[in-house]
Amino acid sequence: MKKCVMIMFVLCLSLHISMNVEAVSPKKLSLASKSAILVDSTTGRVLYEKNGYERMYPASLTKIATAIYALENGNLNDIVTISKNVEHTDGTKVYLVEGEQVTLKHLIQGLLINSGNDAGVAIAEHMSRSVSEFAKNLNTFLMDKVGVSATHFVNPHGLFAKNHYTTAYDIAKITNYAMKNKTFRQIFETKELSWNGKEWKTVLITHHLMLKGELEYKEVTGGKTGYVNESGQTLATTAENKNIRLTVITMDAKTKSEAYNDTKKLLDYGFKYFVTSSLPKGMTYKKGEEIYIIPHKIMFTKLINSNVSEHVSKNGELKITDRKGMSLESFQLSPIKVKAEEKENTRDTLKESDKKKWYSYPLIMIIVIGSAGSIIKLFRSKRTNF
Repeated sequence: MKKCVMIMFVLCLSLHISMNVEAVSPKKLSLASKSAILVDSTTGRVLYEKNGYERMYPASLTKIATAIYALENGNLNDIVTISKNVEHTDGTKVYLVEGEQVTLKHLIQGLLINSGNDAGVAIAEHMSRSVSEFAKNLNTFLMDKVGVSATHFVNPHGLFAKNHYTTAYDIAKITNYAMKNKTFRQIFETKELSWNGKEWKTVLITHHLMLKGELEYKEVTGGKTGYVNESGQTLATTAENKNIRLTVITMDAKTKSEAYNDTKKLLDYGFKYFVTSSLPKGMTYKKGEEIYIIPHKIMFTKLINSNVSEHVSKNGELKITDRKGMSLESFQLSPIKVKAEEKENTRDTLKESDKKKWYSYPLIMIIVIGSAGSIIKLFRSKRTNF
């Protein structure tokens, strides 16, 4: 009988721990877009992807890269004189005309809000004298500053060219980098803007249906659309709630409806299952006789309602893992010198993480002890049946 009681006791304990530690489990999504990716905007961690590293044509998502390059390398108050070449640019426009003078900031607004291809060419000519030279400078910037590895642009706007390509992952990385810039964020989230051009006076309205409210999704904070025949429908979207900031990129959807449905699925998925967590700057860890400190605030992504463990290696690398032992993030800690008596007050990760005992969970103990007591009473009352 004692053996049966112990088995039931362990089963109750295991079941409760499993339910308490991880209440949600991500599911596979059905996406229509050929390529898509969901990323934690803060940590850069990929939360879901479908062909996210496959080479794709970006169409006007290119303009996210052009905008952040211009913001970081140009003077927003510069006056740009429009050339004949700009006036004759194909595709979506803000209808710039030769000789017109516009500030660089206003061109960036026209580029992102109304997807003006002519604004993109005007930016390129102003900053690098030609589109081809601008493309070279842009690619260098994206590789060296942003850290992309599978992107090659030949123009500032995304009109089709065989050698103009990227991946959903790289576009997400570019978008997350750009969102760190306050001016970019302000333009990226703009729904309407008065445009007082020489020959076109209007109110620019964002093309992103979620951002302007035609498709309701209150957490959306910014977006950019794109389309050429060869790329299909492309869409970049940023959104946030109190737990996490998300970036979604979808590429090569057959219809706008598919692109937005996929984006909604990915945002729902991200908000339901994930949260961005942190460890504060200055937290210390003890490994053997060595003391290590977190040199800056550490951000990482984890499943909602799940516990994580922290382990420090011999060389001072902090590894954060989930309950299944899967690595979430790793960071290099800085060694510090402290007095011997202070070491006793330093957090020992081996004791806190590697040597956790089941009796450290009071709520579990109450439930388990109560369950065990009921089981024992049941066995005693029916002991003649054994």
